[in-house]
Amino acid sequence: MSGYILSIDQGTTSTRAIVFNREGQSVGQHQIEFKQYFPEGGWVEHDAEDIWQTTLVSCQKAIENSGILASQVAAIGISNQRETTLVWNKATGKVLGRAIVWQDRRTTEQCEALAKEPGCLQMIQDKTGLLLDPYFSATKLQWILDHTEGAREQAERGELAFGTVDTFLLWRLTGGSSHKTDATNASRTLLYNIHTQQWDEELLALFNIPYALLPEVTDNSGHFGVADREHFGTEIPVTGMAGDQQAAAFGQACFSEGMIKSTYGTGCFMLMNTGQKALTSKNRLLTTIAYRLQGKVNYALEGSIFVAGAAVHWLRDAVKMIEKASDTETIANSVESSGGVYLVPAFTGLGAPYWDPQARGALLGMTRDTGVNHIVRAALEAVCYQTKDLLLAMNNDGAKFQTTLRVDGGMAHNRWVLQFLADILEVTVERPNCVETSALGAAYLAGLGAGIYHSTDEIAELWHKESQFTPVMSEEKRTQLYQGWLDAVGRIRS
Repeated sequence: MSGYILSIDQGTTSTRAIVFNREGQSVGQHQIEFKQYFPEGGWVEHDAEDIWQTTLVSCQKAIENSGILASQVAAIGISNQRETTLVWNKATGKVLGRAIVWQDRRTTEQCEALAKEPGCLQMIQDKTGLLLDPYFSATKLQWILDHTEGAREQAERGELAFGTVDTFLLWRLTGGSSHKTDATNASRTLLYNIHTQQWDEELLALFNIPYALLPEVTDNSGHFGVADREHFGTEIPVTGMAGDQQAAAFGQACFSEGMIKSTYGTGCFMLMNTGQKALTSKNRLLTTIAYRLQGKVNYALEGSIFVAGAAVHWLRDAVKMIEKASDTETIANSVESSGGVYLVPAFTGLGAPYWDPQARGALLGMTRDTGVNHIVRAALEAVCYQTKDLLLAMNNDGAKFQTTLRVDGGMAHNRWVLQFLADILEVTVERPNCVETSALGAAYLAGLGAGIYHSTDEIAELWHKESQFTPVMSEEKRTQLYQGWLDAVGRIRS
């Protein structure tokens, strides 16, 4: 059997496909950015056809760039932006409207109304490990059914299919023959009971969601379906799927309790493996499924920050303070400090541990001496402060942390960020050889499903450290800087 695996990493602002060899090394890749739609304040949408076409072309180009034949690809793995919600017609494959993206806040009032129902919030947390928030798929799905003419009636008749992006891509790849999701993506919908491992009737009733819409839920490794010959000139089995953050933790080989990774993409997501115990957070973190293999579940605590790399995009695209994202490292190094400036990037509200959808971003502490370089540095520092918020919340929940943080994602290329992160967290930060760990994790899951790998121990041996960052900042300075951050956040809370 060939050891090549095609990995799809379908993200929020771009789609990437990477061909990996058996050793977990990239041999060819391709990436395409696609358009974001903001039809109203707090609304974020994607065109489903953009998602599909960028995926298909990226896959074809990645195979071409790898110099291998499509027939040498043994399996496909899919990693995806989670919670983003699509509904399509089963007969025609046509998607209803645009995909509602995980960042979208249009259902805030819906969530606030539900929160007033006695026992509702506790029931949701007990069953799903999540909080009631517009971030998750259930209220987005409910909104589509209630705001698209005829949709609810069609759903009741079983004519429509719901999916997060993994499910949608699988449907398209297999020509509509496979309507499935994996346990990690299902666990982000607010409709799935993470303890019974089933779609939950009480939750479906709460959000008024017809069962007929829902995909079958499977392990993260196994036979999901076969990509049609028309796409690559040969049939290729899809044997691994996971939400991007769980895929990243898998790619980082976070297989034992207390191992932790933080991914810096559009947002920042920290996952700590809590083993076979679903730890209930008292600090507004999420309890989620890390992965499910052969029916056996490993759980995780997760903290989600909505804006990380998106703050750099804002600096580049909205306020034109930088030309390209990579310039931020040089700029941050060019000033001794941010000069007392704090950027709180609550552009779409605050995520964990605050969960304040009405909070809005602010730039605080400016003086006549404040320049562009201070603001750019403050944007990078904000990512690190938010990470500290998450780590402290995990510690306060009694999670057993193994003292080393593994990092990945686009911002992990920035050495200044990783050093400041080590300093402000007072932990060792490790960057692996491959920072595209969502794609790598999907590849490893597909490899397990296809029999290329036989255990997580085998995969763990493939993880290699590229760089390590250790704290050098004084305790006094660390405390002072972080207190300034907490004061800044306190000012913008709704």
